[in-house]
Amino acid sequence: MPVELAIWKLSTKPEPVQLTGLDQESTLEKALKADLSIVDPDLMLLATQVQTDHGKRIDLLAMDRQGDLVILELKRSMTPREVVTQTLDYAAWVKTLSAEQVEEIYRGTHPGTELRAGYADAFGTPDQYPDAINVRQRMIIVASALDAITERIVAYLSEFSVPVNAVFFRAFKQGDTEYLARTWLIDPNTAEQRAESKAEPGGVKAPWNGVDYYVSFGEDRWRHWEDARRYGFVSAGKGKWYSNSLKSLQIGSRISVHIPQQGYVGVGEVLSTAAPARDARLTVDDRVTPFRELTFQADTLHDLADDDQCEWVVGVKWLEELPASQAFWEKGLFANQNSACKLRSAGTLTALQKKFPAAFSVEVGD
Repeated sequence: MPVELAIWKLSTKPEPVQLTGLDQESTLEKALKADLSIVDPDLMLLATQVQTDHGKRIDLLAMDRQGDLVILELKRSMTPREVVTQTLDYAAWVKTLSAEQVEEIYRGTHPGTELRAGYADAFGTPDQYPDAINVRQRMIIVASALDAITERIVAYLSEFSVPVNAVFFRAFKQGDTEYLARTWLIDPNTAEQRAESKAEPGGVKAPWNGVDYYVSFGEDRWRHWEDARRYGFVSAGKGKWYSNSLKSLQIGSRISVHIPQQGYVGVGEVLSTAAPARDARLTVDDRVTPFRELTFQADTLHDLADDDQCEWVVGVKWLEELPASQAFWEKGLFANQNSACKLRSAGTLTALQKKFPAAFSVEVGD
C-alpha cells in the first residue's frame, strides 16, 4: 500500500500538525534546486531541465561524492508507467555521457565554473575529486504523493538490482511555520545494497553490506580519542570537507574508527546522527547531557557559532575499543582521508572481525 506520513505535536494530548499539501510540483522543484540535501546531503546539483538527445528534459541531474550521476524526476501528473519508463529512459541516456559531456552540462548552468571547482565547493574536498565520472547511475522519483502502482513498480525493479528509488514529501504547517517531511519508499542503504549485489567483477566499487562504515578520527588539539572513548562519540570539524561526510552516518550503523598514522582503535554502533557541538546531546552515565557541558582534554568546543568550522558530533555506543597506544594496523588495511565513508573492503572487515570479535558478533540496528 502507498506510504503515508503524519506528524503529531507531543503535549498533554497529542495534537496533529496540519497537512498543507504541495499543490504544485514546481514548489517542490524549487525547494530541491535551493537545497538538494533535503534528498541526500551527499549530492551536488549539476543542472536542471537537462535536454537529452531524444528531445526530453531531465528535471534535475546531480552527482554524488563518488562521481556517480543521479537522475531526479518529479512525478507531476504522469501515470505511474510513464514516470518510471521515462526515468529509466533518462538513465539509459545519462549512461552514455562522457566525463567531458558531464562537465559541459555543468558549465551550461554554472558559467565560468569548472566541475572540479564546483565539486570542491559542494563537498569541501578540493583534493578528493573522483578519478572517474559517471561510472554508475542512480534514479530517484520525487513526488508530493506516492500511489500504489508506482510503489509496486519501483519496489519490483529494486529487488532485481535496478538502482531506482522513490521519495515523497509532505508539507505541514503549525502557526506561521511550515515544515517539509521526507519519506523514502525503500531505505537508501537497502536500495544501494541491491543495486551493488550484481556489480560486475573487477568493477570500480566493491559491494557494500549496508551496515559498516569507516570513520577517521583525527587526533589533534581539537579532539582527543580518550574523550571519545569516555563519552561515546566521534566528531570532525575545522571545515566542511571534514564534517560533511559524518552526516552520512545513520542510527544503527556500525562504525570502525581509525586514527590516521596509528590504526583502528574501536568499533561502535551509531546512536545519534551528526549535530553541531552546540546542539549535540550524549547519554553519559545514564543521563542525557548537552555536549557543550562536558569536560574535554582537547579544545573540542571550538567555533560553536560557526557550522562550517565547529565540531560535528555523532553519538556512539562502543562495542569494543582500545587506547590509541594499542591501535591495530596491518599492511593492506583500508584507510581514507574522509571523516566517514562506507567500508567495502572485505579484507579489512575480516581483519577487524578477528581483532574485535565481540563487536562484530552483535546485531546492530535492532
